Amino acid sequence: MASNDNIHFFDQQKANSRIKAMIVSEYFPHYCQIIASKHMPERFGHFDLFSGPGVYEDGQESTPILLARNCHRMEFLRQRLWMVFNDVNWSEKLRENFYQRFNDSDFGFRPHFGHSEVGKEPKIDKFLRRSWMKQNQSGRVFNECPSVLFIDPFGYKAIHTDVLTDFMKSWGNEVFIFINSKRINPALDNSKFEEDLRNLLPTTFDQVKADIRTKRTLGERLQVIINGIGEEFKRKLGHVFYTAFKFQEEDINTTSHFILHITKGPKGYELIKQIYNDFDNVGAAFDAESNTYTFDAKMDNRPPSMFEEELRQAPIDKLAEELWKKYANQTISAQKLFDDEQKETKFCRMHYAMALRSLYSKGALQSRFTDDKKHVVSVLINDNCILTFVNHD
Repeated sequence: MASNDNIHFFDQQKANSRIKAMIVSEYFPHYCQIIASKHMPERFGHFDLFSGPGVYEDGQESTPILLARNCHRMEFLRQRLWMVFNDVNWSEKLRENFYQRFNDSDFGFRPHFGHSEVGKEPKIDKFLRRSWMKQNQSGRVFNECPSVLFIDPFGYKAIHTDVLTDFMKSWGNEVFIFINSKRINPALDNSKFEEDLRNLLPTTFDQVKADIRTKRTLGERLQVIINGIGEEFKRKLGHVFYTAFKFQEEDINTTSHFILHITKGPKGYELIKQIYNDFDNVGAAFDAESNTYTFDAKMDNRPPSMFEEELRQAPIDKLAEELWKKYANQTISAQKLFDDEQKETKFCRMHYAMALRSLYSKGALQSRFTDDKKHVVSVLINDNCILTFVNHD
């Protein structure tokens, strides 16, 4: 029986839930392709600890079903995909919905449908800490089950960052964390919730709590929380890339939730920014408060105004100016420039292409291609596009 706080959540899918599900389900197959380009493992893992029933009462499908559909289209994934679903309330309903759409033999590894309570079941922590690293005949060690963990509780409880960082120690493993910002922000000032928040922020809780008191807006406070979580992973794992996607409330002008993606690999970081950008309907303005991608249901299916278009173009113009100053008098391939730059920026590949094409149109940049092909656009982010920046005075 579903608990009172979420019994009606799956009656009808809201726009924010739809976008959240699409982000995760679109990301995972591309992630697997990146992994396979370096090593083809025995299996790919998708672990969803709060999976829900998979289908809303209005018939709309959520993350488990959407992800399975996207993976089923790719033969190498059908043979190697291992889906582990868990939900203390909805496990049996998800199993029923899943097998109404797929056969038992559709995937090489049979999906698992668990019903444990996350945060109180030691077997879950043990499972996430399991290592799949194996040495092959040539002596090289690979992760034979690189996995993406999706953790989407109703709020922030049951997120134990120490367990998540242990999970990410294995090569290729990544994490999506979905957090209710409306709950976590006030909870930082309530001692009743300190234990849960210390599980989320085991080493940075006191600093985050102190820093938040100096911030005036919700956006600024959320950025402190995001950076605090990111810092936890850095302290345990070394260098990591973390990027948030913000969801605005569907009826008022404030932030509702955010989804945080964490990876150790630059390719995963590049990919998630591309995916985020696809679902950002505000425009990658990376506003001063949140510095991230955003979906606002109030703007969905509404054409942007001229003023909003100018806001979207502003960060591209700023990026172009920064590149012009930084690379003055230099010649470099577009791919090398992007590889060097993108590791430290929230901008994705498309933004760099737009900024570089803008510089070309203004005569601040020259480009040539070395592949002897005709190109419609002036700049492509690849090794064959050679850029020469005009002197900046």
